[in-house]
Amino acid sequence: MEKNMTTVTEFYLLGFQASQNRRNLMFFLLIVVYWLTISINLQIILLVSTSKILHTPMYFFISQLFINDILLTTDIVPNTLDILLQDGGTIPFLDCIAQLFFFSASEASECLILTVMSYDRYVAICNPLRYSSTMTNTYCVILAVTSWLLGFCFMMFLIITILTLHFCGPNIIDHFFCDFVPILELACSNAYIVQVEIRILSIPIIFIPVIVIISSYAKIIATTLRIPSSTGRQKAFSTCSSHLIVVSIFYGTIFGVYVLPTNEKMLSSSKITALLYTVFTPLINPIIYSLKNNDIRKALHGLVYKQLRPRHYM
Repeated sequence: MEKNMTTVTEFYLLGFQASQNRRNLMFFLLIVVYWLTISINLQIILLVSTSKILHTPMYFFISQLFINDILLTTDIVPNTLDILLQDGGTIPFLDCIAQLFFFSASEASECLILTVMSYDRYVAICNPLRYSSTMTNTYCVILAVTSWLLGFCFMMFLIITILTLHFCGPNIIDHFFCDFVPILELACSNAYIVQVEIRILSIPIIFIPVIVIISSYAKIIATTLRIPSSTGRQKAFSTCSSHLIVVSIFYGTIFGVYVLPTNEKMLSSSKITALLYTVFTPLINPIIYSLKNNDIRKALHGLVYKQLRPRHYM
């Protein structure tokens, strides 16, 4: 029996079962979205690093979020484009596990970064006099590095356990990238330990951050409502609105994919939802912050003016 046992060396990703014309349309759409995502995120990261008015903790954490978005979309989109062209495609086992690792690590890091951003807004609005002494440059770097390290270390621990599983049967994944659920369904050995680890890790990665975010904004709202002037209340809410929108989109799509039950009828909609938070959300995030933030718009206008000014005199 041991001689007849085979080990899967590659997986076959089905991608999107659609006509050639629809797949071609999705291919060109994803190319445009990917190009816009990389260019817009990099531009705002450049603004944060070069513009003095953006040298604050809030924009430092925003740049960390956008770096994470670039990592996430770069991990997913290139292989998805190849799958769309070929109407499915193979991916080596280790490449699939690597894609799963970077995808899950970036998602875990984003959960923690969004939590740190809510804490930053809590200190800024609820304890404004202590903000500069609390959110120092060193402390902000520590919070950011901790978010990255915890996200990657937690997922590395989980990936190592997945590598101990044996894959010997079907190797077809009805998805456009390597995700936890379809991979675990293909394991020949018992994946119970991995499922237990996922539940345990969801506590520090998902549930605790959600509690911190909700608690922070509950205190922010209570503090804001006590501000006597309507202008002050509006200014306080405006600094939090972008973050609230991003958090709602992020956790809404995660909830739709991993919490709600799925069946064959919902599989295609689940793929669309996964496409939203892996491909389109990294593009939506910088647009939301740009539209809702006067400082970013001012810094962007200043950068464009500096670039165009020499040409004007030429």
